[in-house]
Amino acid sequence: MDPRKAVIGALAGGSMLAGIALGAAFTAGTGSSANAATTTPTSANTRADASASPGVFVSNEDPAHEATESAEREAQENAGQRPTVP
Repeated sequence: MDPRKAVIGALAGGSMLAGIALGAAFTAGTGSSANAATTTPTSANTRADASASPGVFVSNEDPAHEATESAEREAQENAGQRPTVP
């Protein structure tokens, strides 16, 4: 066997093993989040601040806004739900 072919074969095999090792290292902790622990609020009136994640609903408690909304909408906001009624 030609020594150059042996070196090229060893380099190719080594690079494949290195790729497998790097792939395993980068994906080791990124499995499904279905088993991840979740936190739940301790109170129904817990209010998230505006700097929380963009998907968190924050009620508008401005007096001018409160005067124009329906009782149903206020009940949804107080329950921490995104309002679906005007």
